[in-house]
Amino acid sequence: MNNVAPTFAKQDSLKFFRTLNSRVNSYFKENNIPKTGNWKIHLKTVILFTVFLVPYFLILTLPMPFWAHLLLTFVMGVGMAGIGMNVMHDANHGSYSTKSWVNKFMGGTIYVLAGNVHNWQVQHNVLHHTYTNIIGHDEDLEAGRIMRFSKEAEWHKFHKYQQYYAVFLYGLLTFNWAITTDFKQMSNYIKRKLSYGEPKSPKILWTTLIITKIIYLAIWMVLPMVLGIVWWKVLVGFFVMHYTAGLILSIVFQLAHVVDEAANPVPNEEGEMENTWAIHQLYTTVNFAPKNKIVNWYTGGLNHQIEHHIFPHISHVHYGKIAKIVKETAKECQLPYYEYKTMTAAVVAHFKHLKELGMKPALQ
Repeated sequence: MNNVAPTFAKQDSLKFFRTLNSRVNSYFKENNIPKTGNWKIHLKTVILFTVFLVPYFLILTLPMPFWAHLLLTFVMGVGMAGIGMNVMHDANHGSYSTKSWVNKFMGGTIYVLAGNVHNWQVQHNVLHHTYTNIIGHDEDLEAGRIMRFSKEAEWHKFHKYQQYYAVFLYGLLTFNWAITTDFKQMSNYIKRKLSYGEPKSPKILWTTLIITKIIYLAIWMVLPMVLGIVWWKVLVGFFVMHYTAGLILSIVFQLAHVVDEAANPVPNEEGEMENTWAIHQLYTTVNFAPKNKIVNWYTGGLNHQIEHHIFPHISHVHYGKIAKIVKETAKECQLPYYEYKTMTAAVVAHFKHLKELGMKPALQ
């Protein structure tokens, strides 16, 4: 990875972001509402934690056939992904609440996903949101050799099958967080001196990581065994829960950035990007199913990725309202505003893009 961070153009000849920011600020001021979450996100938090935790307590306390055990772990995976997209995501962007301690507390729900706050904030808030879709800087485009998410990535013969095997790998996202990813990221980020907010000492970061992993495994694997659940049922249920959550999270994340419309801009020889940061987001980000209330509710507004990327500190409960402002301002400035009308169209576009990227470069 190239550690020299690219810089964005400073002058916006279209005055896009200045105009957009003014209009969005006026919306909140005129309606006298905060940019953070409200009762909608609080109610959603209760619902999603209920979906996640009630099945767990039922498994621990009631005898049941194995098929029921698996069904409940699947439901837990659905709740787990929902917590990640709605609660953890907003909180770690500082948009869940006006109170910083509430954001910090709710941001800690990432430990429910077997993740780590520090690693996620560096990868997502710093690298992904700053250097969106820039190869070598946005780690969301990196999947080792097994997946090819951009034309700049090295091609291998097995990539011509990636549109078929991708779905099996996507489900391993949070499972890998629990086992290996966090340890690799922690080592890498400390070595590169990357942080989000006030830097913490490596000793504190490593201690927090190890202790939270031990507690996590104790709750989700050791406790069920102690209470009498056969070890192999625990392992299978743990995998099903994580696979369900990982598959949901991976697909939702990929639809916004790994499709044909989303560009992979490259800095020039001086390390400078062509556009300003805000305009860069328009070229590298895609919305999907903007009118679908179910998708919007469950994904935590991540289907409004353009709005989220330009205004990451605004809670997702407001994206539907400000989307019209963003779209109109982009049109006025003759800038792109990419979106798929349905979730199905976005999923098809993603796997079609994977197929194209899997072709031998000379044939692309």
